This record gives sequence, C-alpha cells and structure tokens, in this order.
Amino acid sequence: MASSALIMLSFPLCVSLLLLHCAQAQLGFGQQETGQPGGRRCQIERLSALEPTMRVPSEAGFTEYVDQNHEQFRCAGVAVHRRTILPRGLLLPSYSNAPSLVYVVQGSIITCPRSFVLFDYGVTVRRRWSLLAGTGIAGTVIPGCPETYQSFQQQREGGDEHQRIHSFHEGDIIALPVGVAHWCYNNGEAPVVAITVSYTSSSANQLDRQHRFLLAGRERRAQQGAHTEERSEQQKAVSLLNGFELELLAEALGVDKEVVRKIQNPDDGRGEIVRVDRGLQLLQPLQRIEEQERQDGDDIRRRESNGLEEAFCTMDYKQNIGDTTLSDQYDPNAGRITVLNSRKFPVLRFMQMGAVRGSLRPNTVGAPYWNINTHGIAYALNGSCQMQVVGHQGRTVFDGELRQGQLLVIPPQFVVITKARSEHYEWVSFKTHDNPMVSQIVGKASVFRGMPVEVLINSYRISRDEAKRLKFNRGNLMSMFPLESHGNVMETET
Repeated sequence: MASSALIMLSFPLCVSLLLLHCAQAQLGFGQQETGQPGGRRCQIERLSALEPTMRVPSEAGFTEYVDQNHEQFRCAGVAVHRRTILPRGLLLPSYSNAPSLVYVVQGSIITCPRSFVLFDYGVTVRRRWSLLAGTGIAGTVIPGCPETYQSFQQQREGGDEHQRIHSFHEGDIIALPVGVAHWCYNNGEAPVVAITVSYTSSSANQLDRQHRFLLAGRERRAQQGAHTEERSEQQKAVSLLNGFELELLAEALGVDKEVVRKIQNPDDGRGEIVRVDRGLQLLQPLQRIEEQERQDGDDIRRRESNGLEEAFCTMDYKQNIGDTTLSDQYDPNAGRITVLNSRKFPVLRFMQMGAVRGSLRPNTVGAPYWNINTHGIAYALNGSCQMQVVGHQGRTVFDGELRQGQLLVIPPQFVVITKARSEHYEWVSFKTHDNPMVSQIVGKASVFRGMPVEVLINSYRISRDEAKRLKFNRGNLMSMFPLESHGNVMETET
C-alpha cells in the first residue's frame, strides 16, 4: 500500500516537471547558453556601434569583416561579414561549421517576358511567368537530395543536371544550414551587397569560431587595416582540396592528374569571388508569385507527410522580409515590423536563428523592449537612429547614433529604445533563436498594460490618473509611436 501511495504521489510530480521542461523549451529557457564557451557569463560594461575593420578583395568583389574577437560578438557567439559581388561575379562554393543567415541589402527587380529559353539547352517554355526576382542566383547543395533540374540533352555532350537554385533580390533572407555547400552568382547589372551573420555558438557548431571551408579557390591577402595581420596569418582560407596528395585525389575524383592540378592551382589569385565573362549557363525556370505561393503550400504538406530527408529536400531556403505587404505590424504614420521565425520559415528550426526587419518614419520612437530568449544583432540599412540600451543595475551601456552600415549587438534582457531621426530609418536584426520573443514596456500587449493600476501606483509613487495615463496613453498602438502628425502620407517602400 505504501509503495502504491508513493507511486501515486510521484506521478503528478513527474508530470509537473515534464510540463515545466516543455514550457521552458517553448520559451527558449533551459537551452544551451548563447554566451561564451564553457558557460562563462558575459561582462558587458559598454556597447559600441561597429563597422567592418578589414577588407579582403577578390577579382569580382570584396568581403568586409567585422572583428569577431570584439567582446560584443564573443558574448553573442556570432561572426559577421558584409560581401559585395560585382556583376557576373561568382562566389565560389564553400560550407560552414556554423549556421548562417544572409540578408540581401542591395538588389533589384527584373521584369521578364512570358516566353523564355533555358539558355543553351534549346528548350523554349511558354507560361504565364511575369516576374523574375533578383540580381542574384543562389544554390544550396543538400546531401542526399536528387538533382531535380535536368536538361533534355542530359545524356548528350553539354547536358547538365543539378539541385534547385533560387533567384534572390533585395530584402531576401537566405538560410545556410551548418555543413551545407552553397554558391552565389550575380546575374544583374549592379553590385549585390549582402550582410551575413554566422551563429558560431550554436549547438550545431562542434568546432571553433573559424566558420568557413572553401571548396574552390583561395582568399587574397587582406588590405591594410585593423586586425589585418591576424587574419592573414591565421584565417586566410584555401580550398580544402588543395590539402590532398595529387594522385590520391585524382583516384578519388575519377579524373586524370592534369585536372587535379587545375583544381589545386596554387597560382590562382582571383580570390573567393571570380568573374564569369560569358555568364553562367544554368537551368533556371522563372517563377511567378502565384506559383511560388502554391509551391510553398505544397512543400508544407509534403513536410507533414514525409520523413526528415524529404523535408530537407523540399524545404525553402529563401524568404523575403523586405516587402511591405508581408509586415506583421504596419502603421503608415509610424513604420512597420516583420518577424521571421521557424513557423514562417521552417528551416530556422534546425539553425536556432531568426530575424526581424523594421522601419521607422522620421521622428518616430519604438516602444522600450527587451529580448527574452535571444541576442539581437541590429544592422542599419538606411538612415540613422538615436538608440539607448540599458543593462544590469540600470546602467546605460549605449547612448548614441546607429548609422547606415553600422551594427550593434543587443544582449538579452537589456532594455532598448530606438528613435528615428529626421530621415526614414530601416534595419534588420538577426536573432540567436528560431522563435525570438520580446517583452515591451508600453503599448498594447505590454508589461504596463498587463499590470493592475494599483501595482503601478505603488511601484512608482504616482497618482491614479498618472498610472492610468502610463498604462493606456498609447491606446492600441503596438510598438511604434509617431511623435508628431505625418498627415496621410503612406509608405512607398517595397
């Protein structure tokens, strides 16, 4: 009887602990700490707006690196670089030991005819395609997935087959999971500029903070600037295939030694972005917006019914967050906010990352907030803002301006206020959680809105009328508050 009673008492306790664990996992608590290796706490005394400190040139572009040894990035466990690819520039294949999100800062829309030819393969397709998005093409090669792009001349000389490729344009987020080979090509008439954040402290990263592995080419020596010597000596990347003995690699690849000599060419000084003078000959069907939406729905249904391998093969690796019509919050007099999480973009679940894209109209202030379960790496796209960040013990750790091209790491639980200056301010913030959550102090669904008036009265020693104004003065506004009337001017961004 005693034994039975003990079991009956233990069962509710086990259920309670299980439910608590599930709740923590849902909120992101109890997961691996996103700070320093070994669980060492971050000591943030001061934050700084940062810019790239070194540039590595290539034949058809350049890569700018932000000092990843800076305390802000070591605390957040991220590495950041900005890459510019000139027209007809090919970013050579590589992969990473850390998941990465790429935001396309600069791109455009190219209109296309309804009939098109698959380049030199002699196949003409007539469909109601009306739009090709992008000045770039990106490819991710998922292990075990079939080469679903095939030419009718596949069996003849000059035929080809390969995995899916994606057109991209300004405002797109491209997901690069850990260990997945990828490449990129600029098929437009203007440079493509993209900012990349790699989550080096992700549990998927079982190596150190060196996060790139080239499958072709080699980096050039960095140009003069801060930390140049360190990168030249320690981080200059060379193709992995160059490390193998020539004869062994020829046997493994099934090609003759002369081909391997070309692959391992030690005199190739083009860098990691090379120029393709005649352009790439690719199998790339155009897609209209309605077709993409249908495909997205089909992919979701397949993911629900098929196994993990099939899910990876049919999963989308690109999502647009720059389009105003996709906003989660929108006020024509204040701005907009778009949140990208694993519910909208399922691949993020495997990457432990997310993103937020926002804009504030001139003289608009954002609601004070803190990140609950994530670091935020904010990058200013256009304009500038006044920003204050307050950390532990009410200490101001940042009080300054964030200008176009600068970025700032915002640790979890630090409170942030952002105010757009006299021009339109736009930003993208990368998150170290696939379901990033924030807590706002004022506005609808905020901390103050959820508290009884009596709690506010006694917490701040204010009158009842003052407490009510504090609680309700923002009405139904969520997170963006215009400080003066902007009339009926509507957003024109796309």
